[in-house]
Amino acid sequence: MPLRTVTATRYVTPLREGGSLPAIVEADDDGLYVLKFRGAGQGVKALVAEVIGGELARALGLAVPELVGIEVDPALGAAEPDPEIQDLITGSAGLNAGLDFLPGSLPYTPAAGPQPSPELAAEIVWLDALITNVDRTPRNPNLLVWHDRVWLIDHGAALFFHHRDWSPERDAALPFPAIRDHVLLPGAASIHAADERLAGRLDAEAMRAIVELVPAGWADAERYAEYLTRRLASPRAFAADAERARLEQRRDAARAARPWLPSSTRCCASSRASSAGSA
Repeated sequence: MPLRTVTATRYVTPLREGGSLPAIVEADDDGLYVLKFRGAGQGVKALVAEVIGGELARALGLAVPELVGIEVDPALGAAEPDPEIQDLITGSAGLNAGLDFLPGSLPYTPAAGPQPSPELAAEIVWLDALITNVDRTPRNPNLLVWHDRVWLIDHGAALFFHHRDWSPERDAALPFPAIRDHVLLPGAASIHAADERLAGRLDAEAMRAIVELVPAGWADAERYAEYLTRRLASPRAFAADAERARLEQRRDAARAARPWLPSSTRCCASSRASSAGSA
């Protein structure tokens, strides 16, 4: 079953914090959506990652705004004074992707506001290791807080390998060292425990259904389904790598927090050691 599709009827405002210039648009169902343009940045492959990453998160029980297909008419940008935006709209004529706009939502910050539980943090880390998402870092968490709940957005940077020549067999087995930079890793509970909870929710049938949500002509569904099936096969090296990164990060933090002995104490300890050696 394909994504629900709406037609953009009004360009509301650009979201300039995104490198690909997404925008808030109104659609023919009177809803507001964050439109991701196929003519921007990494093109349609970013939209493929958006759909697959977002719908995998949803299948795992994580909070993700509704994903829709959005039809764009080049005339949508007729009243827009910015020529860059006009070109973007013209170059994105046809079907694009979008997320339901969450009014009043706030960007997630690690230092303040509602925080995910350690178990939820571990589940989000596990998902991002699965889909090789390089873009959930302290600098750019791509998480929103809405109604005291953490929502996952912007998965266009996931599946980063598909911007080069790739094969499901080879790339499914590759490690993902960038997981050590994940914004939620410091507060995450065991990734092994998350793996035990989550892996069973994604069987081959569920993954194929998710891949088939990608609009026809955007991607080779068979290749993506094979990649995900292979990556989820046990033992899941990506989960072990994420757990290892979590434990290493905790050890590093513990060493950094260990207070140094006062200099006088060090001198006394050194003198005692010397005396003992002489004796």
